[in-house]
Amino acid sequence: MQKRDTYNKHVQIANDTMYYIYEYIDTDINIDDLALSFGISKFHLHKIFKEIMGINIYEIIKSTRLQKASNLLLTNKYSTITQIASMCGYSSQTSFIRAFKERFHQTPKEWRNGGYKEYSMNILKNSTLALYEKKDFENIEPKIIKSKARATYYIRQRGYLKTQVVKIWQKLQAWVYTNNINNYEEIGIYHDNPSITPHSECFYVAGIIPKGEVDLSNTSLPLFYTPEALYATFEIKGELGDVLRFIQWAYHDWLPNSGFETTTNPSYVIFKKNHFLSEDGKFEATYYLPIQYV
Repeated sequence: MQKRDTYNKHVQIANDTMYYIYEYIDTDINIDDLALSFGISKFHLHKIFKEIMGINIYEIIKSTRLQKASNLLLTNKYSTITQIASMCGYSSQTSFIRAFKERFHQTPKEWRNGGYKEYSMNILKNSTLALYEKKDFENIEPKIIKSKARATYYIRQRGYLKTQVVKIWQKLQAWVYTNNINNYEEIGIYHDNPSITPHSECFYVAGIIPKGEVDLSNTSLPLFYTPEALYATFEIKGELGDVLRFIQWAYHDWLPNSGFETTTNPSYVIFKKNHFLSEDGKFEATYYLPIQYV
């Protein structure tokens, strides 16, 4: 029991660290202060994080900054490269351009001017979730809403690969049955845009949002609250892989022409029918795309 308790505690620390990084990605993240908040040494924090997440903290901070920046460069045409660099925690445009070119093999300006298109197409072509195929989403009308914060119990997965994602959804399904939760929503959260991030590097979160009164005081699953923020929502349905094509369209086509810009908040889907659990591999969902007024 002690070994399991220790593991669960380490999972919570690693997930809280990830949550902190996402929330404060625009700042100079201080690992010493973070370790102090957990009551452990910086060395111990690094060790726990690497054990659970399979990557060290400084690598994930750098990766997150660049993934967020690559997304903002697609959509925020009213923001300068310097402003986008600052939104993702870079104090120097020179260091940002150097890091971006090392990661994407092109400058931020080249990426913004269309370099992302071939990069994205190759990712979807190589995906285990879908063969690349152009879909027509032009007739889907969005609604603009302000979401409420909702308590979400979740499993974080590094790797957006079909077999991995199915397993964590099955694990969550077992958790729901074990805790006798009858009324809930299923949420899939994309901290990394899977249309421009190699799927082996994506961090994907599968979660359950319980409704009504449920006693979960003894659960080992970590908990966070969805952002209270502005979103464009889209009603979508299709087969396995169509979510990826839709995300690509939303960021590459809809957002740049919408008059809105995006933020560093993640996009997510609320499933009415979950293709990772359904026998026919089909889904029905509401997709939430983070936006801001320009």
